Amino acid sequence: MNSKGKYKTKQREDIVEYLKTVSGEHITVSDVYEYFRSKGASVGQTTVYRQLERLVDEGLVTKYIVDANSPACFEYMPPESHGKGNCFHCKCEKCGKLIHLHCEEMDEMMSHMKLEHGFVLDPKRTVFFGLCDECAGEGKQ
Repeated sequence: MNSKGKYKTKQREDIVEYLKTVSGEHITVSDVYEYFRSKGASVGQTTVYRQLERLVDEGLVTKYIVDANSPACFEYMPPESHGKGNCFHCKCEKCGKLIHLHCEEMDEMMSHMKLEHGFVLDPKRTVFFGLCDECAGEGKQ
């Protein structure tokens, strides 16, 4: 029996509980580490990274790599959400803000790309670059 990823520690359980509180958000290893540090818990960054990678392997967390200059983002995927929709990303070229899109129109675009162009998009790696509302508004003053 392969026990890798099945071994459950208190730190793993604490990380999963935290992830549930930020479900639907993208977080980094540093975000998780800082959260536990602010609570006085002794969970190292290496432990956080290792646990997140194991949760990715188990399918509880999705890992996104937006670009080579940004840290990997992780998103908790509760079991009831598996297979429901895709998540695309928008990244502001000015402030670096990351926006994730969970909408039916993006699913339609994926379908269109496959049917009309014979190309399957990978939503975990698809990023649209542009300006967020705040940065776009700065140029209009």
